[in-house]
Amino acid sequence: MRADISPRAKVGLYGLMCVLLIPFVFPTWWMVTSSIKPISDIFAFPPQLVPQNYDWTTYSKVFELQPFVRQYWNSAYIAAVVTVGTMIISSMAGYAFARIRFPYANAVFMIVLLGLLIPSEVTIVPLFQMFLKAGMVNTHWPLILVPIFGAPSVFATFVMRQFFVTLPAELEEAARVDGLGRFKIFTKIALPLAKPALASVAIFTFLHSWNLFLEPIVFLSSADMFTLPQALTQYTDAYGGPMWNIQLAAATLTALPVLIVFIIAQKQFVEGLAHTGLKG
Repeated sequence: MRADISPRAKVGLYGLMCVLLIPFVFPTWWMVTSSIKPISDIFAFPPQLVPQNYDWTTYSKVFELQPFVRQYWNSAYIAAVVTVGTMIISSMAGYAFARIRFPYANAVFMIVLLGLLIPSEVTIVPLFQMFLKAGMVNTHWPLILVPIFGAPSVFATFVMRQFFVTLPAELEEAARVDGLGRFKIFTKIALPLAKPALASVAIFTFLHSWNLFLEPIVFLSSADMFTLPQALTQYTDAYGGPMWNIQLAAATLTALPVLIVFIIAQKQFVEGLAHTGLKG
């Protein structure tokens, strides 16, 4: 059995962890504190860990200069729709690849995985032309459809497939004896057991959609339709320079949902990664 760690070793371990934590915590702390500093204090050297002067008006200006509430709603509902849609598509596709035997199943799955190797920058022009002809430019449809049926959904399908592969086949055999069909087995047996994997898919998908930047700047042109990553670039002065304190205040408000979601769901996130197998 492993010997208990001595108190001195524990102190050293926690000290090392605190040192390693600095590169991750400092940028967030700097963002939050700089959001209430005057611009002249933001780039002071050495950096001011605690603001000497406070300017709380930056947060009110966030809402005055842009329709920030509308843009917040745009990001929230798009991320929610994309997350739900991806969970539905990826769970069904992952189950099909894991449990339904059809010709060339593994070959088809490998072809699907190739979608992860194609950068979004390569497909953005043909996608723009396609949505332009469909009259969907400057709408949120591209930001919903592309992630659900694109690379994020491919990764989610991979995660779900890996989880369903690990389920004992005896569960399905017992369900068939009880008279359940394929769809009932999926909804009543496999899907309830896949909650850890679904939690991981939901977190990955939500974060990806919330932080999406390239597609919004290509497909959206009016401020009322902007999502938050695109809206952050609009806080500029009369000369086109960034209004740093206001941008950082908007960035702080933008980061809050991500931090809250991760703090609440971090246990499910870790469990989901562990239960997906990632071992074939």
